[in-house]
Amino acid sequence: MTPLQTEIERRLADSQPEIEVLLAEVLGGRCLRVFIDHPDGVTLEMCERVTAELSDLRERYSLEVSSPGTERPLTKPAHFRRFVGHRARVRTRHPRPAGHSGDHRSPGGSAARSFTGELVGASEEEITLAADGGVIAIPYSEIRRSNLVEE
Repeated sequence: MTPLQTEIERRLADSQPEIEVLLAEVLGGRCLRVFIDHPDGVTLEMCERVTAELSDLRERYSLEVSSPGTERPLTKPAHFRRFVGHRARVRTRHPRPAGHSGDHRSPGGSAARSFTGELVGASEEEITLAADGGVIAIPYSEIRRSNLVEE
């Protein structure tokens, strides 16, 4: 998680505690995209409240606040645990072995950075994904980006 996301979460925890920040990312150095969630769903009014709360950031960025949609980002252990049994795409910081056998190559002979499959486990340290190349454990520290994929 980035320092900017941590700051946004802290600010919203005080003013909008029912709204969860799923992901805050800067795109192209100019656009700040914030995905939010709420147990009852995200409304336009919620997006407007978050935008107003973060209005000072509009001096540095164009600001987009929205719901996660079907390809919901997964950024925290609690997110992964909540969606065990669902399909996810995980992109890693470094190439990783495709299976649990200890082989450091994917079936095509090269290491991979992107894995798509069923999320079968999520501990405090890592996730376990049943991908095409086999079952792979990925530490959270190695996850660059992850999201649900439509089934």
